[in-house]
Amino acid sequence: MTVTADAALHGPPSGAGLAELLHASVRAALAARVAKLRTSLPARPATALERFAWWKSLDPGQARDAALLDHLEALCGHLDGRPALGVAPDDPMPEAALDAAEGFTSGPVADLIRTYRATRTC
Repeated sequence: MTVTADAALHGPPSGAGLAELLHASVRAALAARVAKLRTSLPARPATALERFAWWKSLDPGQARDAALLDHLEALCGHLDGRPALGVAPDDPMPEAALDAAEGFTSGPVADLIRTYRATRTC
């Protein structure tokens, strides 16, 4: 991770500052995964009845991908200001979002994630 002039003068960013730094990169990683999953699944209908039939038509692998798609979309929504179920509404960077982005970001972002996690546990 590169040390910026601001960090040199004021010390490392706080947890909130790190969450702000991570936001765009984590959101982009999750959005890319969502886009890839959407293209690998049949089109998802809008109505509840059609969606129920759609779920029943999926094979086990597609059903896992569809569940992951729902999860990732909820996390993207949370990062966009629409709190996800099971996540504290005021959590700017949920652990689940970090987990889902892990392995799908660059090395510097992975370093920021490690640093952010260390600040959260202190």
